[in-house]
Amino acid sequence: MRDNQNYIIGVDGGGAKTVAALANIEGKILAKAKTDSSHPRNVGIKEAITNLAQAIHKVLRKNKNISSVFLGLPAMEEEFKYKKDVIKRELLKHKEISPIFKGKLIIGSDQLVGFRSGTEEKDGVVLIAGSGCVAHGWRGNREVKVCGWGYLSEMGSAFWVGQKGLQAIFKDLDGRGKRTLMTKLIFKNFKVKDKKSLIEKIYSKNPTKIIPLFSILVNEAAKKGDRIAKNILIEAGKELALSTNTVIKKITPPLARQRAGFPLVLIGSVFKSKVVLEAVKKEIKKVAPKVKFIQPEQEPVIGAVKLAIEQLK
Repeated sequence: MRDNQNYIIGVDGGGAKTVAALANIEGKILAKAKTDSSHPRNVGIKEAITNLAQAIHKVLRKNKNISSVFLGLPAMEEEFKYKKDVIKRELLKHKEISPIFKGKLIIGSDQLVGFRSGTEEKDGVVLIAGSGCVAHGWRGNREVKVCGWGYLSEMGSAFWVGQKGLQAIFKDLDGRGKRTLMTKLIFKNFKVKDKKSLIEKIYSKNPTKIIPLFSILVNEAAKKGDRIAKNILIEAGKELALSTNTVIKKITPPLARQRAGFPLVLIGSVFKSKVVLEAVKKEIKKVAPKVKFIQPEQEPVIGAVKLAIEQLK
């Protein structure tokens, strides 16, 4: 029997993974798939599009009528804002996903996807803290983005936390710094017994993939009472809050910040740390005491699905 129903696809791209979802026009998710990074800055446009196409292909089904597709990709608010035509041309090379070109195809920001995954409101702020981090806010015609300039400068991200953790570990190993439980945890996790073997493990990998993973060990050490690890996480929370507060101050007048309970959507693996989460909330409430913190129960890709549906209206 021929399927005459129309469908949409939403994609949430990221530095660590890409998630695609197929849904009907009511927003019911019918299929989901995950592939590697679709971050053009980190892996290049060609590899990013290959991973993106693979995720889309996994959720496509025969005879599907794709009416709308929203691709939320990293760095679309930065250097790739004017390279959407290049990205579309690369996508066209993947014939296995040809059904997506029959309807509307929108390439937008993963930041907007994250925000809409947590709220139906159009005004508010999203703070993303995964392998990278960024704060982005909307209020009427005003729109402000802070941070998100690449893994070397994104303070508070999993990459930043992982790097700080590694620095503390090597200070411990050299005798330049205090002892930390993180050292024992990293040796156990990587199944190594000396610095040389640890160095080989670290530097033989893509830094944008391996360094953020160390943030997990920092959080584990902090939960077990390691003061150095906890201080790293507190500093991460303060840096994330600084970016967010900068956005809030730029888009919201002082009185509105004190009185209005606008949504602040928190997205990303870094918020699995209670230490980071508490530090973020504490600092942001100093600037916007009525803010509504939202941690979506559903994956960010839901935001991409919503945006794909909105393209039809």
